[in-house]
Amino acid sequence: MTVALTAAPLVDTAQAYSAESGSLSFGGEPGEPISGGQSYGYEAGAVQLFDVQGSRDENSLAVAIDANQGTLWRLIVAAPDGQKLTEGTTYTGAKQWPYAQPGDPELTFSGTDNGTDKWCNTNSGSFTIEHIAFGPYGYVHELDATFEQYCNGSTVPLRGAVHAVMPEPPVELAMGMNTDPNATVNVPDGRITVGGTVTCNKPASVTVTGQVFQIQRHETPGASYETYVACAPGAPVPWSVTLTSQEPGTSFRPGTATMRGRARADDRDYPVAVDTGQQESEVTLSKG
Repeated sequence: MTVALTAAPLVDTAQAYSAESGSLSFGGEPGEPISGGQSYGYEAGAVQLFDVQGSRDENSLAVAIDANQGTLWRLIVAAPDGQKLTEGTTYTGAKQWPYAQPGDPELTFSGTDNGTDKWCNTNSGSFTIEHIAFGPYGYVHELDATFEQYCNGSTVPLRGAVHAVMPEPPVELAMGMNTDPNATVNVPDGRITVGGTVTCNKPASVTVTGQVFQIQRHETPGASYETYVACAPGAPVPWSVTLTSQEPGTSFRPGTATMRGRARADDRDYPVAVDTGQQESEVTLSKG
């Protein structure tokens, strides 16, 4: 899609949500390339998508409007590199990526109107962040902004305004992992079954990894493991793995072994991974 070529994609953004309320309006005088001299207006709830996403560092944001099949609009603004978008600030001298230098603000407004691409090869302009409220990891909760864009060297500006109230920021993922101190060993083949539980405050796909080793008089059997847990809040979710020693000529025996493990999951709402960190504990291997 041509629109995707006009602006650098935002990275490290939260999951898309539809605005609880909001509006996008824009227009220009005859000769303005994007609007064609027309005025446009869209309301959240009356379109397929009305979303505002911010970057994790609060440097940039993108407004996405999908009105119907063949009609969509995208507004992307960014403060100069290393700066956060700040309420009450007007950013002048804005340019379109990739022509903006590190010290320049960035601005791109483009779209597709009833299947016809509306975009600029080059542009300049300004925008004002009248109000902005961030949640965790750059989640944009509230936004009021205006913008002015000159497309392809035109002296006729496009002017627009966007207002949005997004849903309350989702809770951040919190997760825990426990190891069962009791495990089993099958004699004589030395297969062991170890396990534990994971907990989470919202659904998550959890990866549990670790190692088990047992120091014996003449040898040290050991094995690594990786398993996946569909974690749901409300109660600890059990996990278990069955292993044989990966050290040639060794096998686990009844007695004490050491487990090292950790759990990791991506937060489905934010661009962050949660990691319990490595935990170490002793387990008792009993005959199964």
